[in-house]
Amino acid sequence: MDPQESLIEQLEAAMAGKNMSRRADTLRRVTELFSAGSGRFSDDQVGLFGDVMSRLARDIELNVRATFGGRLAKLPDAPRNVIRMLAFDSAIEVAGPVLRDSPQLDQATLVECSKSLSNDHLLAVSARAVLTEPVTDVLIDRGDQAVIASLAENRGARFSDQGVNALVAKTGADGDIAAAVWARPDIPRQALVKLFVQASAAVRKRLEAADPRKADLIRAAVASATDALQTTARMGSHESSQAQAEIQALNAAGKLNEAKLADFAEATSFDRVSCALSLMSNLPLGLVERVLVDKQREQVLVIAKAVGLSWTTVKSILAMQAGSGGVAVDDIEQLFKNFAKLQTKTAQTALQFYRLRERAMESAKH
Repeated sequence: MDPQESLIEQLEAAMAGKNMSRRADTLRRVTELFSAGSGRFSDDQVGLFGDVMSRLARDIELNVRATFGGRLAKLPDAPRNVIRMLAFDSAIEVAGPVLRDSPQLDQATLVECSKSLSNDHLLAVSARAVLTEPVTDVLIDRGDQAVIASLAENRGARFSDQGVNALVAKTGADGDIAAAVWARPDIPRQALVKLFVQASAAVRKRLEAADPRKADLIRAAVASATDALQTTARMGSHESSQAQAEIQALNAAGKLNEAKLADFAEATSFDRVSCALSLMSNLPLGLVERVLVDKQREQVLVIAKAVGLSWTTVKSILAMQAGSGGVAVDDIEQLFKNFAKLQTKTAQTALQFYRLRERAMESAKH
């Protein structure tokens, strides 16, 4: 009998019937056939394989799905619909190899997986050879310490500014993660300062031993910032200038964070809130002051979302901005809805336009 005819007969019988053993055997043969010809099939042929495989793989037992996924995981032309099905499998034995190795998973699918699947699935994604910023943002936000450690050690992972700050914040007292972040060449100095400042004495010693020169530079930055902070406290200069110097020193020391900003807002310290938001968003101080003085609430939401502030902190800033009259309950509810709906990427893009507009205005003056 012609082997090809035999396979066709098996396909028809397997897809028409409910015999799981026959379907598993047929799936194995189809997978072997695809693997042997990988790289030589047309798009239509790959699509046909994908349709057949997805139908055969439906409801088969775990060990068969796991073997199937392992065979397809590294193939550069594996059917995308099948790879997606395997990636979303609740069993990590099935999804793991695909999430870790398949070149057929695009950024959007990886983000979707990372937003909805288990921590074991996130750990598999974190080990991919290349990870883009939108993917690592989600992994850092949802992943446990094992995922954070895997990302820190993965030199193919790229981090947004927000992602770097969150990565450092999640390092905690874990010396292994701190050492991995410390060793990365792509971490900005300011983030390294924060890492060093928050580390325990034991972890600091480990970081110093790993890279003495880097440790000296960070220590010098912290010492310089601390001196500036103390000098500011003694000067007793004009309140606005003093506030700016204080916030700049906090920032240089790696101690300017959301908690500090929230404290300034609760204390209704306009100058400190303005300067802190300016530094955290990389926007001109004058622009931030105008936003707060003119009570431009939507712009406050945009800046806050772009730098990753929580709604609790945003409410404190809005309350400070409103003054003694406060903010109406209905207004707060609508502002919260707008803030929740606003995407971080959209807010960050808006900030880029703000910066361009400010530069254009400055150029027009000269």
